[in-house]
Amino acid sequence: MHPNEDGHFRFITDGCFLYGVFNGYDGCRVANFVSQCLTAELLLGQLNSNHSDADVRRILTQAFDVVEKSYFETIDDALAEKANLQAQLPEGAMFHQLSPQSQKIAERLKNLEQEVSGGATAVVALILNNKLYIANVGTNRALLCKYTSDRQNQVIQIGRAHTTDNEDELGRLAQLGLDPNRLRQTGIIAGQSSLRRIGDYKVKFNYTDIDVLSAAKSKPIIAEPEIHGGQSLDGVTGFLLLMSEGLIKALEAAHGPEQANQEMVAMVSAELAQQGNVEVVAQSVVERVKRLHHDAYARQRAVQCSRHEDMTLLIRTINYPLSDGSLTPTQGGRIYPVSVPYSNNQSTSKTSVTLSLVMPAQGTLTNGTNTASTLEGGTPTPGQSPTATLQSNTHTQSSSSSSGDGSLFRQRASQAAQPDETGRVPPYVDFTQFYQMWGTEHSEGARGPGPQ
Repeated sequence: MHPNEDGHFRFITDGCFLYGVFNGYDGCRVANFVSQCLTAELLLGQLNSNHSDADVRRILTQAFDVVEKSYFETIDDALAEKANLQAQLPEGAMFHQLSPQSQKIAERLKNLEQEVSGGATAVVALILNNKLYIANVGTNRALLCKYTSDRQNQVIQIGRAHTTDNEDELGRLAQLGLDPNRLRQTGIIAGQSSLRRIGDYKVKFNYTDIDVLSAAKSKPIIAEPEIHGGQSLDGVTGFLLLMSEGLIKALEAAHGPEQANQEMVAMVSAELAQQGNVEVVAQSVVERVKRLHHDAYARQRAVQCSRHEDMTLLIRTINYPLSDGSLTPTQGGRIYPVSVPYSNNQSTSKTSVTLSLVMPAQGTLTNGTNTASTLEGGTPTPGQSPTATLQSNTHTQSSSSSSGDGSLFRQRASQAAQPDETGRVPPYVDFTQFYQMWGTEHSEGARGPGPQ
């Protein structure tokens, strides 16, 4: 099974709301390290309500710098051992040409390379003093959706991906002595499209060995975040989306880069209108993107639509009324931020879902106000909107579900159900489409693993 290389977090303390999505590559070590350590650099007294926007941006920048340096310290010994062993091997020799002792060294080098390789990109959202700050390193994405007075969606992409399509990034690298045109033509550098990364020792320490980067006067691939904010959230009704690169690419393969943001917001809006649980919303949206990606691949509409990466979506509502179907912030009570690691390594549409609930302590919670909940430890915080994160580590497209016009199980309009003459009420979930798909997929001629 392919391990999930993405990471994420959600933390609330002392009136500070912190969210993050991390896209790992060549393993999950860096994404896990950053998601665990970044909070310690931000939520242990470094931030408070007296800080100015400039202070917050400085603290965010310092946090990323400290975390990357700390990560490299964890692999210092492995890098030193790797350099020592490499010096003991003859240059250019094939594995079968080596002596038994040298073959053992080569095997150890292979293991060390797996241990120290890899990196991560990150997008982090901070809400402090009801202001939103976004810190971005790489190719993940933050979208802010605001509802206007005429009930339309205003979609704002906060920042741009740090790729060779970003003229500001090309300008930064040109100042280091690199050729922008050559970078633009190359596109993928050391296996990744991102020009800002956390970790990845090869491009940080050995960039002079990479032809397109060799002329740089200093490190061209950096972990410094591009920071936007603070943007006031006073009077804002809507939601914030943090998306990993894998989710973005899958949606772009189906709808094209120009429509991806609008399609994502439309899907989230539609699900929020039907569901009273943001975990269900996140799950439905990622499942739908997966189906859209599958359909695009089947139609061969996109040349690059061959496989999708891990997909992570984090939703944070802002003064947003949820459906009447379940407990909402305006009703008070407990809010359940839910993390849903989703795994499907089968070749059919059957899935395995594990829910992990993170439950704040009991307290009255009013959305969009400063009256409210007391989290564990007795720390009062401003009103918390619910968040949900869904991760999918399906490495290849295997779902055969229809992209449809909504979630697989369509909810009927929310209304008071009246019992019939037997005292029963109509079911609130329509399973018709499910039974049709199940029958089609499990007919006598159906192939592939799964219950027969």
